[in-house]
Amino acid sequence: MAGTKRIEKWVWVLVYAGLAILGLGLAVQRSDAPLGWGLASIGATLIAGGAVLVWLRSRMTADKT
Repeated sequence: MAGTKRIEKWVWVLVYAGLAILGLGLAVQRSDAPLGWGLASIGATLIAGGAVLVWLRSRMTADKT
């Protein structure tokens, strides 16, 4: 049970942090393109990590509570 709760928490952390960093990267791109692309790629990677955890959680068995 603790494993599924931990995964659910990390899904939200990764997705929201990824969205924030992606948005920051897109905003910074106007003034400093390499830094903006770097931040945007980090954000996209975090979002992808969250999506992988969503898939992993969908494959786990349901908790019996």
